Amino acid sequence: MLTSFFFVLGIVNNTLLIVIFILRKNRLDLIRRFGWIYLLLTIPAIYAIFLAVHDGASRYAIFLGIFLAYLLMEWLFDHILSPVFRESWRQSWKWLTPYLVLYYAMNYGFIVMPWKTSLLSGLSMLGLTVIQMVTNLWSHPRTKN
Repeated sequence: MLTSFFFVLGIVNNTLLIVIFILRKNRLDLIRRFGWIYLLLTIPAIYAIFLAVHDGASRYAIFLGIFLAYLLMEWLFDHILSPVFRESWRQSWKWLTPYLVLYYAMNYGFIVMPWKTSLLSGLSMLGLTVIQMVTNLWSHPRTKN
């Protein structure tokens, strides 16, 4: 059950991020209004950690912990601290570095863990993650040097 739950959580995560990144390009107002919905993934992630602990699946628990840390950082940055690190990478690298480490680690976990149980699941997650990262890069505003 845990492997299926983790896979579905990864699909929902990737799909929501793709939608967020597409909307961010031209409808930032919608992201500001409804972006908090993405943070609701905290609930199934916490439930999945309980499943992982119950099943003795420490690798799943570790990657879910990384995912929760990413969601926490997302919440802190978007709703509490509000650093302007997405627009000015060179000036805000101290904010950006831990954020990107968690972002890539979270995505890595959602690819690798399904890949260990099924090649098709792993390839599906890899494809969604590539689409997610392409839309992420596409949606960022271009900055001049």
